[in-house]
Amino acid sequence: MSTETDPVTDPVTDPVTDPVTDPVTDPLTDAVTDTQDTWGEPRSRTVTWYDPMVTAAGGRERSGLETLEAIRDGVLPPAPIAALVQMDVVAVEEGRVEFGCTVDESVYNPIGVVHGGLVCTLLDTVAGCAVHSTLPQGVGYTSIELKVTYLRPVTRDSGRLTAVGTVVKPGRRVAFAEGQVLDGAGRVVATASSSLLVFPLPA
Repeated sequence: MSTETDPVTDPVTDPVTDPVTDPVTDPLTDAVTDTQDTWGEPRSRTVTWYDPMVTAAGGRERSGLETLEAIRDGVLPPAPIAALVQMDVVAVEEGRVEFGCTVDESVYNPIGVVHGGLVCTLLDTVAGCAVHSTLPQGVGYTSIELKVTYLRPVTRDSGRLTAVGTVVKPGRRVAFAEGQVLDGAGRVVATASSSLLVFPLPA
């Protein structure tokens, strides 16, 4: 005697009568079909920036330290990424830089906190700029490794972030730097170590 069930007539496997998989009554399906009407009003933020090649050209005429000072003092425009993530140069000296960053919900991830990529961007920026501050005119750099450790979540209530980068070991081919990001209360929210390739810029 056959024990096979008919997938058309068997009530256990019938996709129409099975209450667990019924696309009409399944609560999970209801949640998926929610419309944008429940999302509230859309929010927006305007981002403006200047021609990045102005800064690139100005940097070729200056040492790394002079370039960063010119950006800090408004002589050269900041890089477009700075406008996008709302960061700015606060202080710069040879081997050390400090940036500030204002965060809002436009950089939130799906779980309701600031995306780790923003914090990583801050750390990569200050580590790189710390090395840049040690380089003579005509010499550039690029990150080749970055290790980030996240210590605290960041939200728009964390206050203005401060990112500090310092050179651990300068070099003519490879340099090493570290960075940390602090929230408005002075608590460290993330740290990083970075290695960077140093090279002559093309003429």
